[in-house]
Parts: sequence; C-alpha cells; structure tokens
Amino acid sequence: MENIVVANVISYLRKTNVISKQQHGFLSGRSTTSNLLETVHDCTLTINNRKAVGVAYIDFKRAFDYVSHVKLLTKLQAYGISGALLCWIKNFLHCRTQQTRVGNVLSNITNLISGVVQGSVLGPLLFVIFINDIAQLFTVSTCTCKHYADDLKLYTVLHINTDCCILQSKLNEVSEWSKNGN
Repeated sequence: MENIVVANVISYLRKTNVISKQQHGFLSGRSTTSNLLETVHDCTLTINNRKAVGVAYIDFKRAFDYVSHVKLLTKLQAYGISGALLCWIKNFLHCRTQQTRVGNVLSNITNLISGVVQGSVLGPLLFVIFINDIAQLFTVSTCTCKHYADDLKLYTVLHINTDCCILQSKLNEVSEWSKNGN
C-alpha cells in the first residue's frame, strides 16, 4: 500500500512542480551524485572565472525524528493533498510507538508525537515534503542551496566582501526556519 501511495504522491507532486529542483533525496533520477555534479559544475564555472566560492554545509540533527505531524499535514494540504489520501497519511502517522532493545533488555514503549517512520517506504517522501519549502528561502538570492534529505549545502560566488554577509544572512534564515519548523 505504501508503494502505491508513494508512486501516486510523487507523480502528483512532479506534475504540479511542487518538489524543489534543489532536492536530490529519495526521488528517482536524483541522488547524491546528481547533487554533487550540479554543485561541482557551478563551482568549476565560478573558479574558471577567477572568483571564489563560499560554501556552508548543514546536517539537520535527527531531522527525521523531529518532523511535526501537524505541520506536515498542513504542508500536505497546502500542496493539494486532501480527502481520503490525507486521512490515510494522518492515520499512518497516528498512534505510532517505539521501543528500544539492547541485548535482551527492552525499554518502555513510548508514544510518538513527531517524526516520520524510518524504515518505511512513505517516511522518506514525507520528510522530503516537510523540508521542501526551505528552498523558497533561496528563490531571489545569489546564494544557491542543494539538499539531499536532511543535508543542506549553501554556496555563493564571492565577488566582494559583502557576499560573505549574504551567505551568513541565508544561514541565519535557515536557522530561523529550523527553529520555527516551517
């Protein structure tokens, strides 16, 4: 069932151009290799033009665990996913529990109020949808972002000293976005 849901949601999101072109994670035809090739291409052109490149790498710590179900469902609705499918996804996330085993010892069962189901087929796509809007921070900027799941790479051409300020400003915006869980 998850495979059917994922295939149809991805098809819909691609048709409606919802998923950012900067996202390379968990999507067919996109990978760490495509992410790297695009970045190397951009940086090579810049260096060939005798310019410097400022780069920042961000890895969101335990990002899959901190996805707010309420915010994720709101984003799904904003992207046009509604009705029975939205209800099915809500039920998929609802009443999840986890338990840890170390050797022969089991922890208490804990109810999950956030996070996407890791090891599932649908979980990675839900995470990509959750983080998708971060690319909007870069639509009118000289700073470029590329992401692969929870890893984000920001880079910009450094023409003058103030270009470092642009990169820092974008880092601040990403920090604010992550605090608010947009």
